[in-house]
Amino acid sequence: MLPLETLRAFEASARLGSFSSAAEKLNLTHGAISRQVAKLEAWLGLKVFDRGARGVSLTLEGQRLFLRTTEAFALIANTTERWSEPRGTAVVRLTSIPSICGLWLMPRLSALENGPTKLRIVLDIDIRQADLDDEGIDVSIRCGRGRIPGRISVQLFEERCFPIASPALAEEIGAGAPERLLRYPLIHDSDASAWRAWFGEHGMDYRPRPQDRRFEDYNLVLDAAAHNLGIALARPPLTQDQLQSGRIVAVDKRRVLNPVSYWMDRPMGRPRPAAAELIRRIGSKAGLDAKVIENFLSADR
Repeated sequence: MLPLETLRAFEASARLGSFSSAAEKLNLTHGAISRQVAKLEAWLGLKVFDRGARGVSLTLEGQRLFLRTTEAFALIANTTERWSEPRGTAVVRLTSIPSICGLWLMPRLSALENGPTKLRIVLDIDIRQADLDDEGIDVSIRCGRGRIPGRISVQLFEERCFPIASPALAEEIGAGAPERLLRYPLIHDSDASAWRAWFGEHGMDYRPRPQDRRFEDYNLVLDAAAHNLGIALARPPLTQDQLQSGRIVAVDKRRVLNPVSYWMDRPMGRPRPAAAELIRRIGSKAGLDAKVIENFLSADR
């Protein structure tokens, strides 16, 4: 099934007679509009536009689709309980995974939006590595092990992980050698590399066991630890607020560098002014040097 954004790109291009005008209207790049239309034509198996030097014109099939699309959008517009996504030059689309959105971005969202220039951040929560251009995304924050081809990337911060549990379980575990933790279930998300790194630092080879628990999202990892289901790893700064509240506590203060770190990505090309401002604010909150941020903004590959 085609995403709604593909039909929006088609409808705006048909109505305005130009990919460039549609891109300006939807706050996307010309390339993103072109790719969305190409995706639509590939899905339909026919051409909807004739391309010309001065713009685009609808084919017969395109005219039929435009009529139906216009009717469909009008029907949606008349739905009283619909969600209307904000649009405008100050709107910035930021995508990330649920744990980063909930544990790092949400506590900072108001500060990221409010400044000398007011921004409106639209959070696109996604567990995929979305195609930034095709999805109309301005900025992405992700966990990863390096740069991704086709994007401009900068490392935001790293994590030095340490074991955590509920206060009751931590008291039961007590202090001692690292191997004492193996008497209890260990909790991890989809990647157990941080636990392997932590035990490896102490000369031990850890592999997930049947009694261990795996949750796809780190928010659930923290919830499981807080409810006495086992021992998790703190991933600063995602766990800062939960540690301060006492919901979870350190079981062992020995730390190890997580092989996975946090990256900020943007599409190729020059970012819009609002996107550039958000990137500066995110970089500042993450503790990046101002020169690193400006190099990220000016990079072309």
